[in-house]
Amino acid sequence: MRRFLAFAVVAALMSIPAAWAADPIATLRGGTPLTAEAEAPLMSGFDESDRREVRNYPEQPPVIPHDIEGYRIDLRSNRCLSCHARARTGESGAPMVSITHFMDRDNQFRAAVTPQRYFCTQCHVAQRDVKLMIENEFIDIDTLLRAGTQETSD
Repeated sequence: MRRFLAFAVVAALMSIPAAWAADPIATLRGGTPLTAEAEAPLMSGFDESDRREVRNYPEQPPVIPHDIEGYRIDLRSNRCLSCHARARTGESGAPMVSITHFMDRDNQFRAAVTPQRYFCTQCHVAQRDVKLMIENEFIDIDTLLRAGTQETSD
């Protein structure tokens, strides 16, 4: 009995690579083998339509709808604040940074953006116009609540 069990385990293990070969795993490399250098895809453009993306959950940082390549954000300067600072929004037409960016660790509001919220790209990313690699199956809370309400009323 032990020999039969050992033989069955070995046979099962030997069939795994054959199953992988029959159904290759999709990769970002496409058909380029691991031993070759894959050609980099072209960079996509930015969605600069002035359309604000809908946020899917509370406290979700909004995306940046424009190119930020070359923006300097360090201890001495923050290029984002040249348009988004409270004093600059009138002339730039850009939305002001959220009021939460002026709150310190003790929940006290300050006159300037606090150090915890100074480095914009820690939370915000530039939104590029790209084709999704996988289907997005995210369901926001409003959709879930509507579905739950419909089930209870039926």
